[in-house]
Amino acid sequence: MAKPLRVKTQWFKDSEDDRAPEETASAIAMLIWRLADGTVDSLSQAEYDIITPQRGFRIIAELCCFLSHYVDRLVYGRVDETRRHALVSAVGQRLAETMEDNIIDFSGGVKDPNYDHKTGFIDLMNRRNTDYATFEFPVNKAGYQALRYLSLMIREVMEAQDQNWIQDQLMDIEIPQIMATVKKQIDGFFAPSA
Repeated sequence: MAKPLRVKTQWFKDSEDDRAPEETASAIAMLIWRLADGTVDSLSQAEYDIITPQRGFRIIAELCCFLSHYVDRLVYGRVDETRRHALVSAVGQRLAETMEDNIIDFSGGVKDPNYDHKTGFIDLMNRRNTDYATFEFPVNKAGYQALRYLSLMIREVMEAQDQNWIQDQLMDIEIPQIMATVKKQIDGFFAPSA
């Protein structure tokens, strides 16, 4: 089970309308990253074999894609379309930068000349957004099919002995907790529609 995180839900000066989408997106992206990273830690503590940094980064990537799509669903109708698009794009860009920075840190500061991790993550995010767009997210929650899809994507990267149980852990424990935390932040930044 993930530890509770302190969540930025409001700005102390100026109104949210005065903030550039990139500034708000940075706060949202950092929360998503921390939640995804914390979920990998939580899975490790629950004795799922993460083993390699590559597996951990793939799990983080899947969670980030899901949560960024969830942010898009949450802000829909709360802000105008131009602002929503700018915000969601900035969240994706910030997550891609964070992914690349962390992978480079893990590889001793050496950037892979044959693969652009930032572009690769954005491509994955675009594919997953297309997939998640086909699922229902009733009343600011993810439908069963969306949760199942995410858990299947993560299941694919796990060791065979973990594949039978990882979906239950994710769908019943991990994902609902991290979604609640993301929703808390979005509700603080953008008041829910009446």
